[in-house]
Amino acid sequence: MATISRLPFDAAQIADFHSITPSIPERIVAGRRQYRTVWISDVHLGTRGCNAAMLIDFLDHVDSDTMYLVGDIIDGWAMKKRFYWPAAHNDIVWRVLKRAKRNTRIVYIPGNHDEMFRQFSGLDFGGVEIRRQAIHTTVDGRRLLVLHGDEFDAITLSHRWLAHLGDAAYEMMMGLNRWVNLVRRAFNLPYWSLSKYAKQKVKNAVSFISKFEEIVAHEAAHRGIDGVIAGHIHKAEMRTIAGIEYYNDGDWVEGCTALVEHYDGTMEILHWAEEIAARDAQPSGVRLAAA
Repeated sequence: MATISRLPFDAAQIADFHSITPSIPERIVAGRRQYRTVWISDVHLGTRGCNAAMLIDFLDHVDSDTMYLVGDIIDGWAMKKRFYWPAAHNDIVWRVLKRAKRNTRIVYIPGNHDEMFRQFSGLDFGGVEIRRQAIHTTVDGRRLLVLHGDEFDAITLSHRWLAHLGDAAYEMMMGLNRWVNLVRRAFNLPYWSLSKYAKQKVKNAVSFISKFEEIVAHEAAHRGIDGVIAGHIHKAEMRTIAGIEYYNDGDWVEGCTALVEHYDGTMEILHWAEEIAARDAQPSGVRLAAA
């Protein structure tokens, strides 16, 4: 059975995690955005590729009645190779558990990189419901299947060694991505994802993503529900496939995106790097009022 011994906390400590003082204090933001539901996935805590500062900024500006964590929140694959857990990653866990303490419903659906938590499916820890999959009903009555999506990735299922090889190559790409953005920040340029750009230009990657989306949508149709929400492939998307609503909330490594449901049932993808860039472009007085 999988264990979580490599993590800086265990299941028994999660209930008291909110009592820890975060290294980056939670900001008091005037006019925090309110949504009915928020979906995030593929945060990959425990890796240098995780955009922790950007996700902390998101969590300090956005509230919701329900939050789904749609897998690969913690990267157990990476942490088996080398332990990396900066204070900012604890701060993200603290913020999520603080939401549960404030009566936000938190549903955690582990993915393939955090599969060690799948053994706890059906249990609740610190106000976090751990589930293998979930059905979300929108305010206007649509039923949406929520899952990570690795169940439909033939490479992950049948060729695990190849998945790990691809993960190593991806990690190298993310290292380059960090250097690119260090240079961009030196020139006062906004965040830009090298790996996301590369995937968009590689024909095989585009073909894989398209096939994945079709297979996941087909599963929703097979179950007789209205749509599906997934993560896994790090590509935020909203589109209709053969009459099925397909949504992907993206990731917090490359695109830094979240899927949200407004109180009228409207679905939207938030591109947080663009949100920060727009906020920084405002006059200083307006920016201070918003923060």
